[in-house]
Amino acid sequence: MLLEEILQFNHKFVENEEYKPYETDVIPNKRAVIFTCMDTRLVELLPKALNLKNGEVKVVKNAGAILTNQHDSVMKAILIALHALQAEEVYVIAHHNCGMNHLDTENLIERMKIQGITDEQLNQFDSNAEDWLKGFESVEDSVKHSVSVIENHPLVPDDIPVHGLVIDPHTGKLDLVINGYS
Repeated sequence: MLLEEILQFNHKFVENEEYKPYETDVIPNKRAVIFTCMDTRLVELLPKALNLKNGEVKVVKNAGAILTNQHDSVMKAILIALHALQAEEVYVIAHHNCGMNHLDTENLIERMKIQGITDEQLNQFDSNAEDWLKGFESVEDSVKHSVSVIENHPLVPDDIPVHGLVIDPHTGKLDLVINGYS
């Protein structure tokens, strides 16, 4: 069982004080927050490709690095990073070959129904389930949209640069979509 494996490893990790090289405080040293995708390929690649170490930036993740609206929980995390944790800029970093690119929302909903999710459960959200669960057609356009939501949020100061990038999940190469300093 994975849980038992994790707990056994963790016990030894703490007992041997292997956490010491990662000790830091809550304020990001590089004063930035990164909003990115939860893709497993980015867990180690993204920080390495950006030359980031533990404690240097705040990282917020979701499926596809998609920010749908100003009330999204990701937006809340970005605002906390900016106003409570001294972040001074935002990076939206999506990636090529994302599972949210061309996501078959109808198939996803059918899979949910096979697993016992009912239409009543799907219809209890403020927005239409198909709209809420949809992906994107163009990763660059999705990044531009997320950047726009952040830049136009009434609680984000005008002097906060918001950058948009796309990373290759195989090589780590970054493509600049929006330079927030411009």
